[in-house]
Amino acid sequence: MEQRNQTPISEFILLGLSEEGELQPLLLWLFLSMYLVTFSGNLLIILAIVMDSSLHMPMYFFLSNLSFVDICFTTTTIPKMLWNIQTQNKVITYAGCLSQIYFFMLLAGLDNFLLTVMAYDRFVAICHPLHYMVIMNPKFCGILLLVSWLLSVLNSLLQDLMVLQLSFCTQLEIPHFFCELNQVIQLACSDTFFNNLAIYLASGLLGFIPLIGIFSSYSRILTSILKISSSGGKYKAFSTCGSHLLVVSLFYGTGFGVYLSSAASQNSRTTAIASVMYMVVTPMLNPFIYGLRNRDIKLALKKLFS
Repeated sequence: MEQRNQTPISEFILLGLSEEGELQPLLLWLFLSMYLVTFSGNLLIILAIVMDSSLHMPMYFFLSNLSFVDICFTTTTIPKMLWNIQTQNKVITYAGCLSQIYFFMLLAGLDNFLLTVMAYDRFVAICHPLHYMVIMNPKFCGILLLVSWLLSVLNSLLQDLMVLQLSFCTQLEIPHFFCELNQVIQLACSDTFFNNLAIYLASGLLGFIPLIGIFSSYSRILTSILKISSSGGKYKAFSTCGSHLLVVSLFYGTGFGVYLSSAASQNSRTTAIASVMYMVVTPMLNPFIYGLRNRDIKLALKKLFS
């Protein structure tokens, strides 16, 4: 076992996606471009919903919150990565690393819960259309959002506090472009059993249970759609939830892809590259999915620009 530090550590080293010098300018401009597209695209969705009174509905209320979370999600990691590439300084402070872990867990959890709530919203809209505005009233929507925030805050706070209890070895290099929780725990010299247990429990309770809720909602939606006699009615029902279903597939598909790549490969750098998909690419594509597939959003964006 490596020698433990006798004094509290002050910093970690983020190795990033590649250590090849000739690739750094390419990575800088690539991730800067993706970040700017993500920021501006999601900001436009928020402005379109806020400015258009016809979009002041539960579905778009949750969509605007999802866009806000996606902006914060990428802002948690990408600016620091760009700064490290530009300055050629891979250091992140201990406090900065803990902050990244906290906000990453918080915002990933919020993404997860908001997608679940949006699936429930589509279930009520399609399966109980006459009671939609009664069930999805402003008070209930506020409660759903508040519960999502509370669960995400509690989980991220628990994970962060458990990392604080760890003692770290002299090897403090993280083979990632941000402080990913599993990678940080692997650097610890002290026992990490309870940290790993907390991760597994959180993944099970806060990950798979919402996913089951999404599958349950869409299975009932599919059953209701198949009962519609007219093809026009079926198309309209499918179009109202098609965008959300595509976003759900991207979020969970890329997330499981990262998990499978980390399980199949011992190369942490491969996992870091795979994680770009759900951390950067998915939030960047969300505005395009809703903007191109949702007629109401397209009309609101035209009004915003005109």
